[in-house]
Amino acid sequence: MKNIVIFTGAGVSAESGIATFRDSDGLWANYSIEDVCTPQALARNRGGVIDFYNMRRREVLSKKPNDAHLALKRLENHFHTTIVTQNVDDLHERAGSHNVIHLHGEIGKLCSSRDTSKTVKIEGWEQRLDERHADGSLLRPFIVFFGEQVPMLEEAIDIVQKADIFVVIGTSLQVYPAASLLCYLREAVPVYVVDPKAPPLSLRNNPIVVIRQTAAKGVPELVNGLIEGSLA
Repeated sequence: MKNIVIFTGAGVSAESGIATFRDSDGLWANYSIEDVCTPQALARNRGGVIDFYNMRRREVLSKKPNDAHLALKRLENHFHTTIVTQNVDDLHERAGSHNVIHLHGEIGKLCSSRDTSKTVKIEGWEQRLDERHADGSLLRPFIVFFGEQVPMLEEAIDIVQKADIFVVIGTSLQVYPAASLLCYLREAVPVYVVDPKAPPLSLRNNPIVVIRQTAAKGVPELVNGLIEGSLA
């Protein structure tokens, strides 16, 4: 059974109505990275940071998986499928996908301020300011802040190195180190890119197919082609 690795970004979730960060009307148009997405911001303005992620969590809970999420679930019936996502929402899981690696954390979890690998699932959308982990430290959003290490990166690299097919969906490939995953592909592994604004890719000996469609339209078409065998 072939290994398919799916690398997803904000473009997948955007079609479910989740606000993106990098578009001209995205979240960073209204919020500064330094104010809501750094360890320093959490220390300086804990209430403001917690409120920001409470709003994001409430938004995510109000949304549903779209046709792209649902199509990716179908791949599991035909291939060994792993999704590596930059998104912090749980729409892949709610669509039924089982093997999902979140590079940048998960909005539905909190973690120890002392050891971010110690996570707890949050019920509902609201984190209270004084909530503590069992280790006694204050809980914080389970989000990889700017300037922090990406804990799942090594596992993701190992999975990408074993890919027989690599699919990129809805990502600008501008966020590092996540975007560097493409560097670990074996030669000749075909790469499919689904994005109406697909960034230019320069890979050594990997055939590249670009599908300039939105995720909700392009991904089901790609999945059908992979399952039917009309694509490599």
